[in-house]
Parts: sequence; C-alpha cells; structure tokens
Amino acid sequence: MKTIAHIITRYTAFLGAVLKPLGAWGVLAIAGIDSSLFGMPLDLVVAGYIYSNPHKFLLYVVMASVGSSLGSLVIYGIGYRGGEALLRKRMSAERFEKIHRGFEEHPFWTLMLPAMLPPPTPFKLFVLGAGVSEMKFTHFVGAIFAGRFVRFVILGVLTLLFGPQFIELTGHVFREHFSVVAGVAIGAITVWLIMRERTRRRRLRVQT
Repeated sequence: MKTIAHIITRYTAFLGAVLKPLGAWGVLAIAGIDSSLFGMPLDLVVAGYIYSNPHKFLLYVVMASVGSSLGSLVIYGIGYRGGEALLRKRMSAERFEKIHRGFEEHPFWTLMLPAMLPPPTPFKLFVLGAGVSEMKFTHFVGAIFAGRFVRFVILGVLTLLFGPQFIELTGHVFREHFSVVAGVAIGAITVWLIMRERTRRRRLRVQT
C-alpha cells in the first residue's frame, strides 16, 4: 500500500510540474483527459492548484467542471451513435434497465449524482448511458457541469481547511467503503427529491 501511495504521489507531482506553466488551462486539460480517455488523479491535481493559489479557487473549480463536461462529450458521442451493446457488456441486464429507466424518468439527476462522486464511481458508464438514452445535449452538459462544480467546491473547501493530503486520505476511505458512501449520498438525494416534489404539489394545490 505504501508503495502504491508513493507512486501516486510521485506521479501527481510530475503532472503538477508539467501542468504548472499552463495555469488554469492545465486544470481544464487534465479534467478533459480524465473524462474522455483514461482516469487521472484529477482530485489531487485540482486540490494542489487550489492549495497553491487560494485566491483562484473559483476559477479552478469552473475550469475543472468545464473540462469534465467537454471531455465527457467523447463518450456521450459513442453512446449516442450506438453504444448500447457496449454498455450492456459492461453491466448486468438488471443494472442496465435501472440506469435506462433513470434516464427516462429523471435524466438530469441520474447523471448529476454520479458526476458529484469521486472514484471509484463508474461515472463513464453513466455518461455512456446518457448517450444511449439520447439525453438532450444541453441537459447533458448542464448535469455534468453542476455535479462536478459541487464536487470541486467541496474538494476545494476541504483542501483549504485540511491540506491536499486530506483529499488523498478521504479518497482511500471512499474506495474502501464505496457502497456505504454511495448509498448515503443516493439516499440523501432521494429524500431531497421527495421533499421537493411534495412542496411543488402543495404549492399547486394552493394555487388551484
């Protein structure tokens, strides 16, 4: 475990040195690569930028969110052009139907929630599912941007409070207890949606 942590630390430091001359554009680039091609230590990179330049907190959050949104278009395009067979190979029939139903009933929230969660959330599968379900383009980009924005704001606040090393620690905890954390997050969002729907119906009754 210590060897893996050491490799990740060295790799992140190397990326930081390469991206540093690019400034905020480096954040956008690494976020785009992370969402479109292969996974990168995006959280650690963003945390490093924010910790080094706290006055640019919002800029880095926005650039990372935009980069993730743009990079995800690659996978969205694959799904839109006929990626259903690929998606079915990556998951059980039951899970496929559950995700497909989610995009049919609540497309924005079905994509925004996994966009908020860090690895090992299978985010790319949800992006592919959005393409297969032919999710409206503007809603697709908006959901990813909103989810990533929330994620990186929380990341930035934790970084400024506890330092970049705290992000690595919480990432390890999340990977070890993914099902628990994901379950709590999904439960919280579900409760919020139910309360929101009840409030909306109550207002409609008052108006009528």
